[in-house]
Parts: sequence; structure tokens; C-alpha cells
Amino acid sequence: MWSDLEREVMKRALAEAQRGYPSPNPHVGAAVVRGQHVLSVGHHKRAGEAHAEVDAIRNAGESVEGATLFVTLEPCNHRGRTGPCTEAIIDAGLARVVIGCRDPAPHVAGAIERLRSVGIQVDVGLMQAECTALIADFAKHIRTGLPFVVLKAAVTLDGKLATRSGDSKWITGEEARAEAHRMRDQSDAILVGVGTVLSDDPQLTVRRVGGRDPIRVVLDADLRTPPGAAVLDPNGRSEAGTLVFHAADTDSARPDHFMSKGVELVAVSRHQRGVDLTQVLERLGERGLVRLLVEGGAHVHGSFLDFGLADRAAIFIAPRIVGDGGAPSFAAGEGVESIERATRLVRTEFQALGPDWLVSGDFERTQ
Repeated sequence: MWSDLEREVMKRALAEAQRGYPSPNPHVGAAVVRGQHVLSVGHHKRAGEAHAEVDAIRNAGESVEGATLFVTLEPCNHRGRTGPCTEAIIDAGLARVVIGCRDPAPHVAGAIERLRSVGIQVDVGLMQAECTALIADFAKHIRTGLPFVVLKAAVTLDGKLATRSGDSKWITGEEARAEAHRMRDQSDAILVGVGTVLSDDPQLTVRRVGGRDPIRVVLDADLRTPPGAAVLDPNGRSEAGTLVFHAADTDSARPDHFMSKGVELVAVSRHQRGVDLTQVLERLGERGLVRLLVEGGAHVHGSFLDFGLADRAAIFIAPRIVGDGGAPSFAAGEGVESIERATRLVRTEFQALGPDWLVSGDFERTQ
């Protein structure tokens, strides 16, 4: 049904979609084509700014009348912070629109019908799987109000996060660590448990690649994070804030050093493992945070798995072996008693990064 040229154009639109920081809106890319020639590409840069379709039309630098627009996501058909893209498409005189996937947001309904009503040819479903995967985080947030949760870790071949003494620098090489920082840049928030703060004192900022810092989130039921922790104020250079989730019954006389650094404390219910993770995700979702990168440690990963709250895994595997049963593994939850019940990844991807591998995929039980 689809030609090689059409697929190549949509691939360009998908690549373009990865640019920008549109959250809580979805990543969307577009391309304008006349005959065999791509006139322009565009993407949605930030919420409140031009959508990908409008950006591509503007970038053409000439009339696009009679041309074809390729767009990864169904155009919007409502007026929000910007005007409806359907009307911009009509005004531009485009003859055809090729759409990757439909928009899960209910207020978008009617876009395809609107375009067809004025004689524009609309075709839907080109590289639908890839376009749907692109907006998986947005779709979950629209459907549930919760952020899309990615569990990320660097482990050895025997699945260890560190040695028994806690040494983990560095399990993976430069290429893998740069990719991990790209993941931070693509996330709205990054989460760790207080155990990771106490053992590693992470900054949770983007440093190895160009980009912007995500909001830092710490799970700290009893407010044990020390005043000098880097996550509270990483050298004063990050514009991103820090949220510390603690148990509501924690002694309220203890948070002075948090408040002095401008850290926001958020009280949620206590759980036997710390804080109630569902409530944490609800609070993050209410703030419009769509994509959450969870960097551990082992007990945090285990809890997200046990409660079925993780959507995707991104695990960097290094060709090293610790060989110590007492060293911490990727996840330390309740686990399962049989391999048959083990959590599986589907739609898996494998990427070589120097000597290391990135294995990623969606958790089957969250689908």
C-alpha cells in the first residue's frame, strides 16, 4: 500500500519529532512533499508554540498549495494555546495529508473528517506502530493521568548494579553513559530512592550531552536526605527543581534544610516499603509530568515491578561479571516463584554502544 518514498518521508518526520520539549503535549514531526522532493520538515518545539504541521508549512519558504503533508500524529481540530492545525492545513491549500496514527486525546476527534469535507485526501496508518510508540508516554498520561515510567539501570552480565561495597563507577563506557544522559534530557522527571542518594550522591542532571535537566524526584519516607546532597542543589547550576516525597506521618520538625534550599516536600501515604508509589505517580501526573525515568536503586526498581507500575525498561549491559551473590541486582522486590510468571519485555530493541549493549522494551503486564 505504501511506497518506499512514503516510508522514507515518514521516517524523516519521525526523526524530526524527537526534537524539542513539547511536554505535556506529544512529540510530533511533519514533512511537506511535492512530487519526489521534500520541501521542509517541522516539529512541535514546546507547548504553546507552533505544532509540527504549522512549523513544516512555515519552513517550506514557498507556497505548499497542492503538496502533501506527512505527519506522525493526527492533526488537532480544536483551539487551545494555538489554533487548530486542520484550519492551517486547509488555508495552506495542501492536497493530501498522510497520518501515522490517530490522536488518543478525545478533543481531537473530527480532524480527519474536517479535512476530507473540503476535498483533502487523507490517508492514515503509515508506519503506525512506530508513530504510536512515539507517543506512548502521552497516550498513557491522557488515558490514566499518570506518567509513563521507564526503569533505567546499568548492570553487569550477571545483573549487578554495583559491587558488595557499593562501587558502581563505572559499569558502562562513555557511549552508554552519554545515551543515559540523552534519556534524562528526554524525560520530564528523574526518580531515585533515598538509598541511592546516600550511597552515590547523584546530581541527576544532564551533563554528557546538550539538553535540559529533568525535575529531580527523591523517594525519602523519613526525610533522611542529608543537607549537602547534590540532588538538593547540584552546584546551583540547574534550573530544574527537586521534589522529595515523604511519608505524611514523618516528623514535621525535620525538613528545615530542605526548605532552605527551595526543595518542595510532598507528603503521601506511608507504605511498608517506604512511600505509596501510586500516590507519587498521581502527584507527578497532576503536575503535567508525562515521562518519568526511574534510576533506582534495586528496591525502588523492585517495587515498581511488584506493583505493576513500570511501562518500559532501558537496561545497559556491560561485559563485566561481579560474581558475588551479595552484590545488589537490578531489582530487589518480592519477585515471582516461577519463570512462567516472570515479567517479560515485549517489542524489545538492542543497541550496541561501544563495548556495551542497551536492551529496551515494554513490560508485557502493563499493556
